[in-house]
Amino acid sequence: MPATLIQAHLDAFSQQRRIRAGSLIISAFGDAIHPRGGRIWLGSLIRLLEPLGVGERLIRTTVFRLAQDGWLRTEAHGRRADYLLTPAGQQRIEDAARHIYASSTPVWDRRWRLMLVVGDIAGRQRDQLRRALFWQGFGLLGTDCFIHPSADLDAASDALMADGMGELLHELMPLLAVENHFGNSARDVDMVLRAWNLEQLGDDYAEFVARYRPLIESLRQHLGDVIPDETAFLLRTVLIHEYRRLLLRDPELPAELLPHDWPGNEARLMCREFYRRLLQPSERHLDQHLQCANGHVPAAQPLLYQRFQTEDPFQNHLRPAP
Repeated sequence: MPATLIQAHLDAFSQQRRIRAGSLIISAFGDAIHPRGGRIWLGSLIRLLEPLGVGERLIRTTVFRLAQDGWLRTEAHGRRADYLLTPAGQQRIEDAARHIYASSTPVWDRRWRLMLVVGDIAGRQRDQLRRALFWQGFGLLGTDCFIHPSADLDAASDALMADGMGELLHELMPLLAVENHFGNSARDVDMVLRAWNLEQLGDDYAEFVARYRPLIESLRQHLGDVIPDETAFLLRTVLIHEYRRLLLRDPELPAELLPHDWPGNEARLMCREFYRRLLQPSERHLDQHLQCANGHVPAAQPLLYQRFQTEDPFQNHLRPAP
């Protein structure tokens, strides 16, 4: 039965020796809370995530740290308080959402995006720059050339600004490069192998697919079975959390630059199918338990139903009624 397999999966997740509470809370904010206005009463957040093995004390400590790190801020309402995304936190969430909920890999125009370091950037700032651009999927050639086949250079600059590195933009030169092969020149795939290590990422995608395949196959075989609303929400949260952590390390290269059997493709299709199956019951759970400090239950915005937008057998009945 699907519910039994799902519960076993959730139990395994909650019994991990170390759950990264900050990452899990950010996943919940991006997936469930952001489409409902990006704010939630702390007591409601605790109620939603405690079944995943994250206790009240840990959640309180973690959201405080996320506020210190610029992800969240508080807003008091009487004796209660909401936690809501800061502008920088919202920007990060929206940037990640464009990758998480895309229905396919980007189409490549066969041009490379480059961020060249042309100024003198100190060691600590260089490390911050490297991490920030890696977060956006850029690979590194040598020490001064960050590359990506389809990144938005304007968005990359805006993200550096949002991360407090605007002063470094004067030391960087964004460029578009068009390949011009001649003789025995290096190929695009040679550059990919130099700039990114895809082997470990591929293994991790394959492991993700292997863990979730029995669940999706059981759901397909038992279409009439009802998944409890809370169970659907918890599985949706864990699914997106684990998929998001993979995408953080994925440069999302176009199909032309990936192995033909790249397991990330199957992971994306699997995640999309899960999401469509779990959306309705999980949203019913949120209708009951996602509250703001003033008692208001914010409704889901239309952007929720644009996720994984593609033709599939679940699309029509998952759209909200007009």
